[in-house]
Amino acid sequence: MADNSVPSPGPKVWERVPKRNPDFTGRKDLLTALRKSMHTVTAVVAQPQALQGLGGVGKTQLAIEYAWQYRSHYELVWWVSADQPLLVPSVLASMAPALGLPPATSTGVEQATQSVLRALESGSPFRSWLVIFDNAEEPEYIMDFLPRGPGHVLITSRNSRWSDHEPTIEVDVFRREESRSFLSRRLRNAISESEADRLAEKLGDLPLALEQAAALLGRTLMSVEEYLGLLEEQTSRLLSLEKAPTYPLSMTAAWQLSVSQLQDRIPAAVEVLRCCAFFGPEPIPRDVFRRGNRAVGERLSPILSDPIELTNALSHLERLALVKVEPSTRTLQVHRLNQALLRDETPEKDRSELRHEVHLLMSGTAPSDPDDTANWARFEELAAHLEPSGIIDCTVPAVRKFALDLVRYLYVRGSYNQAEALLNEYIEKWTEVSGARHKDVLVARTHLGLIHQALARYAEAEKIVSEALDMMVASLGAEHSETLWAKGAYGATLRGRGEFARAQEIDAERADVYQRQHGDTHNLTLQARNNLAVDYALTSRYDEAQKLLRQIYLYRSGVEGVGRRVLLSTWNNLNSVVRLGGQSQVAADMAEEAYGYGVAQLGDDHPITLQAAKDYAIALRRSGRIADALQRMRDTHTRLQRLFGEEHADTMAAALGLSNVLRANAEYEEAFELARQTADRYPKVFGPEHPFTHAAGIDVALLLRLTGEVVAARELNEKTLAALSDRLGPDHDYTVTCAINLQNDLAALGRHEEARALGEENYRRIQTFFTPDHYLSLVCAANLCLDLPVTGAEDEAKRLLAETAQRFETVMGREHPDALALLAGERLNADFDPPVI
Repeated sequence: MADNSVPSPGPKVWERVPKRNPDFTGRKDLLTALRKSMHTVTAVVAQPQALQGLGGVGKTQLAIEYAWQYRSHYELVWWVSADQPLLVPSVLASMAPALGLPPATSTGVEQATQSVLRALESGSPFRSWLVIFDNAEEPEYIMDFLPRGPGHVLITSRNSRWSDHEPTIEVDVFRREESRSFLSRRLRNAISESEADRLAEKLGDLPLALEQAAALLGRTLMSVEEYLGLLEEQTSRLLSLEKAPTYPLSMTAAWQLSVSQLQDRIPAAVEVLRCCAFFGPEPIPRDVFRRGNRAVGERLSPILSDPIELTNALSHLERLALVKVEPSTRTLQVHRLNQALLRDETPEKDRSELRHEVHLLMSGTAPSDPDDTANWARFEELAAHLEPSGIIDCTVPAVRKFALDLVRYLYVRGSYNQAEALLNEYIEKWTEVSGARHKDVLVARTHLGLIHQALARYAEAEKIVSEALDMMVASLGAEHSETLWAKGAYGATLRGRGEFARAQEIDAERADVYQRQHGDTHNLTLQARNNLAVDYALTSRYDEAQKLLRQIYLYRSGVEGVGRRVLLSTWNNLNSVVRLGGQSQVAADMAEEAYGYGVAQLGDDHPITLQAAKDYAIALRRSGRIADALQRMRDTHTRLQRLFGEEHADTMAAALGLSNVLRANAEYEEAFELARQTADRYPKVFGPEHPFTHAAGIDVALLLRLTGEVVAARELNEKTLAALSDRLGPDHDYTVTCAINLQNDLAALGRHEEARALGEENYRRIQTFFTPDHYLSLVCAANLCLDLPVTGAEDEAKRLLAETAQRFETVMGREHPDALALLAGERLNADFDPPVI
């Protein structure tokens, strides 16, 4: 990027960049080198630049100063704290709204992160951008998150291995003149040049050490001579501790001196500071100490139980620059280098006690429900300290529950890969410590199974959850709360595998137990019955599904405190079974209202809103409003493609839905290509024997016949009918739907006797399993009205036609396209729209 001679206004988006240090001085050579490296055009795609050096040399300050000095060159500047790789996707995902993309709350963190990276790399909407990854210690952990496009990436790290990956500028300690200038400005010229020189010499010109020394001198009015004398004494003592060679001795001496100043006057402050050393380097929520004060052990209990003493301790820590307090976010922070020094100088016994205190503080302050979106901000703050605090090693039940709740939080936010990595660590560690059959291990394994389910690894999900469930039943009992929860997860994995009948048995048993334990209106009972209703719908028991969902919806819509996402999900399920039960117009009216609710309450791109949009479009088509259905389904499919990609269950369902609307609009070529491509994806996502995989062939075969490939259509329908009969039975919705189309194939080939025989058998099945007024009954009867006279049954055909026409008028209305097609002597077709599982 060329340097503009006339500075333009600052960036349009300036996010998370720390405040500029007013005492920043020197480093002009490094800033010049960095500017030259960043702004020299060597390729269309600029290479990331790394600032590498020892902790405390000012890499972060240099990055901040660069961002401030050259902000006029960028339209967007974003700061990413990269020391916790677990959090990098969330920070990148938070850029989505600034780039005009759907927020992570709608799409999930992983999808939002990938969308952000694609937008940055494409240069739309911003070509000139700067993203700073601060404290990126391990290159392998974040390489996949570095955008490579027309903008700039700046990395700060202590790790010298960055030079193996990207152009690197080494940042060393201050030059002596920079140290003197810094101290003079920091102490407002209250130090002579010779004193500054001596102090810099003793502190090794390390910027962080100079900052701490200046803070202590400024706050205490201690003379430089006195400071140097104390520093000399502390240095002698610290030498015997054999500090790690990565930290300069003079820095550790200065740090210990600062701490010792507090130890004599306010020992509680030092205890709090030591506690902070066992959190992560990210900001620590102030409320951790307030809400967790009843959970901690003996070390911190006297301090945290006294709000005045705690406030006094934190105030002194801030005044001596030992912690950074941010009132606007109610957080406090200790530099990672200082944390390391504190941990190093803490005896092992005390170290274990303090680490355990942190575990109790975090679990004691954590929200109880990670599924509640109102709690997500608090979980995100605590997630930053999960790994650094070593919480995985704690065996206290409440702490392990908190660790699992954090995984659940990552799951509901859509961060499946991060959740999976943590669960694998939990399972390995907890199995070693507590045994493979311990409750916490089994719960973690169940969570892992749900992650596999979300990632469409259906076989692995079923295996993991079924094994965990068997062990829970054996060790905890069949009606233990965790066992019942795992049964619900097992039912979900069975649906994912296409085992609808088995899932129904599991969910029915679970719903009965919850009803007996908690009553009809408890949330656990309602959720179990909701899952059972989904099972009923998947096994074509639409009346039973509708009865359950009516009860659940009426209760949830009339009670305060029911989540908007939960209510809309129930609403969607009810709309779907009303339509599948044959009431297309009623379903269309209900779906329109549900979709409007979703847009208003959750947003256009929320996954549940998009499910409502898809069902609305299907109901519009079924009720004959083809133009409206085409517009709604095309928009929904486009949104799902953008949010989730092609190989997501919701995207694939919308693709088949769009193909069906296109076919209804006589756009056969586009409809066929879309149906064929989507059907090819089903074996990969769901497996070759899943009912949806087979049923997708219904739509492809129908379009083959409509485009003249009648023999190929018949062959595919015969294969599909056999597979569905074997997998679901001859009376299932998908099976009789396929038989309707096969009847039409046979008629098109002139095989009228076979068509009539198949139609009559299918008609008996539909009327028995469904109702005479069901949509499938009407379609099958309409086609029989054409096959009967060709085979010599003209009187029977007339009677059936009159009866069917009356039913069409009553159920669908005389102007419905299918009613008009019946009177015109045209054959009617059936199709497959995949439901949500």
